[in-house]
Amino acid sequence: MECKRRAPVVSVMIVLSTVVGLGGASSACGRETDDTPRLRVEVVATRPHDTAAFTEGLEVDGDVLYESTGLPGQSFVRATTLTGGNELARADLPNPLFGEGITRAGNVLWQLTYREGIAIARDPGTLAELRRTSYDGEGWGLCTRAGRVVMSNGTSTLTFRDPETFAITGEVTLTTRKNARLNELDCAPDGSVYANAWPSDTILQIDPDTGDVRAAIDASGLLPSKARTPDTDVLNGIAHLPGTDRFLLTGKKWPTSYEVRFVPN
Repeated sequence: MECKRRAPVVSVMIVLSTVVGLGGASSACGRETDDTPRLRVEVVATRPHDTAAFTEGLEVDGDVLYESTGLPGQSFVRATTLTGGNELARADLPNPLFGEGITRAGNVLWQLTYREGIAIARDPGTLAELRRTSYDGEGWGLCTRAGRVVMSNGTSTLTFRDPETFAITGEVTLTTRKNARLNELDCAPDGSVYANAWPSDTILQIDPDTGDVRAAIDASGLLPSKARTPDTDVLNGIAHLPGTDRFLLTGKKWPTSYEVRFVPN
């Protein structure tokens, strides 16, 4: 995701890519009408977010919030308390590794790298590196569902991997919105995979068994324009908050994280 290092993303690019991601209907051009249900975000609460964090992965496990960040020489993964934000552990990636998505899978915290083809298995408590394995293509987002790790690579395809070996066990491609570039992922208790559609402000709710898009969630305007700086980049980071109907959302170098619900338009 080389171009996602360009901050901020030009508004025209966001508009164009949102149009592509939403796949608007145009019967005159012979395209199939997009009847995907539309939702929006309802902000319930806010909390501060580190503006130095180029967020690539976000996951909540109990009372621990894991966050992985990108950019060469600036990438790190850390664990903090969900409620107080106290740092429990941190690990920095050596230059030139570009950190990407993370997920807790049993006794391992997997972390992707962008173009290096390296997946790092870490101790979930200390974040110490346990081992490495390789994969083909780019690494973007990760989450864990039903004993399988789900991975995105910047296309409309999700790849399933073994939680111990990281070997591929299957894949599914979106049945609609085939131009979507799936990024950060969250495997939620409702069985869906929620995915940031880069570089738009749209989050897709996906059925990982069929590839059907259950809903398109509009998160535009979440971060006010007055809170943006030249370093502020796109929405990226989604994690379900256990025991609630809420999700935690943030973005690359955003000053704020948002607790939100997904509600009808």
